[in-house]
Amino acid sequence: MAQLIDAADVARLIPNGATLYCTGMGLAGFAEEVAKAVSAAFESTGHPRDLTLYHATGVGNGRDRGVHHFAHEGLLKRIVGGHFGVGGPRLMKLVMDGRIEAYNLPQGALARLPREIAGRRPGFISKVGLGTFVDPRVEGGKVNAAAEEDLVEVLELAGEEWLFFRAPKVDVALIRGSVADERGNLSMKREGVLLESLSVAQAARACGGIVIAQVEHVVSAGSLNAREVAVPGILVDYLVKAKPENHLQTMNTYYNPAYSGEIRVVRGALPAMPLDPRKIIARRAAMALSAGAVVNLGIGMPEGVAAVAAEEHVDHLMSLTLETGPIGGVPAGGYDFGHAANADAVVEQPAQFDFYDGGGIDVAFLGLAQCDARGNVNVSKFSGRPVGCGGFINITQNAKRVVFCGTFTAGDADIAIEDGQLSIRRDGGHSKFLEQVEQITFSGAYAVRIGQPVLYVTERAVFRLDADGLELVEIAPGVDLERDILAHMRFRPRIRDLTLMDAELFQPVWGKLGARMSVR
Repeated sequence: MAQLIDAADVARLIPNGATLYCTGMGLAGFAEEVAKAVSAAFESTGHPRDLTLYHATGVGNGRDRGVHHFAHEGLLKRIVGGHFGVGGPRLMKLVMDGRIEAYNLPQGALARLPREIAGRRPGFISKVGLGTFVDPRVEGGKVNAAAEEDLVEVLELAGEEWLFFRAPKVDVALIRGSVADERGNLSMKREGVLLESLSVAQAARACGGIVIAQVEHVVSAGSLNAREVAVPGILVDYLVKAKPENHLQTMNTYYNPAYSGEIRVVRGALPAMPLDPRKIIARRAAMALSAGAVVNLGIGMPEGVAAVAAEEHVDHLMSLTLETGPIGGVPAGGYDFGHAANADAVVEQPAQFDFYDGGGIDVAFLGLAQCDARGNVNVSKFSGRPVGCGGFINITQNAKRVVFCGTFTAGDADIAIEDGQLSIRRDGGHSKFLEQVEQITFSGAYAVRIGQPVLYVTERAVFRLDADGLELVEIAPGVDLERDILAHMRFRPRIRDLTLMDAELFQPVWGKLGARMSVR
């Protein structure tokens, strides 16, 4: 039977040098109360120390929550994460100063690695990451000079190359549920996503470690319906009751019953996007949609694709999915990213990545931060700051079709759409199209090798990937090829059959997406 303890007692259960595996996405599924207690114990006693922390996604709010609580020199020896962008400035400084060993691996690999550990297998084998910075022939996922150990290896099986992600020994699992009974059975009833809580708990058990679960409520034994139990009590050693402020459903929301599937909200009419460069990008990208498509949208610019589909009254013709597990419904943006209202289903994150890596996504729309002549894309490292890849590599490498979406330049641009043409009054000061990207998050060479169709959509130019790298295929009406496009690129793309982007994209009302989707 699980033991109910105070958060202040957690630190004594964690030995120096232990490896912790925690769940979380933003603040969803993260044991905030527990992490705060560990931080406080270290500050007052110096223990526990020299910990290794594994987490599959970005965990935090970008400031003072999540893995930020572990960001003490001496407390943390090594961090292996899917994304560091929301870990907070203190963690980022430790990483960039090389005061902790830091590794960035694909979200899908880290979400599924606990299942391998649970079955006492040596690690996780996948093609995800080949040709990217995760490949040990490139960077091996090592974020700084302090990271010397190789956590990823190249294997050859049946004449094919694979990456092998080594499994750690998990000493402590930090997971979270909504409600636990006295036997430690956990329900995720009020959680918006399920993540990999079950397999992380099983991994710790297989390694002879302990499982600490944060919950909001503890009820009498037998109160929970067996089918509502996401993690059985036989896996849980300790329960910690959290204060509401330390048990947020998302980075921004304490609790929204629409995210946990307890209600379905009435969808009002969304306001139409203004006719600006972002809308042009979203419209042109949406032309890659087809009826019945299973879709993944990245955060930021790609979210406009969903808005355009709704405005064109075709959003019901596609199924939006999120790497955290929601299928269908309306994906949330901003600080609620990773959740969806009115979802048709919410599966565990490892299962979602099985689906993704198996080619389940028909078309993926992802952001475009940097691109080079070979079609490589970087979204994970800028000016030496390791933001992280998240699920980007899994999604882009395995989707049947990929569309990268972003403005042509970065910076304070002034661009208008006038009389069906693009008018560039002031351009952004930074080029996104470089001779070589700072880090390879998407490998153009790998995409060419597997025959994957790839588009790069901006407000003034559309490129596609071919065997020779980037080819310019469309430009917007109103722009000058040399002045507005080539002059802002650090390389010259291949140009063969250059055409104008569809002029109807630049009109206030489009109304053509439905016909295009039914034809594809």
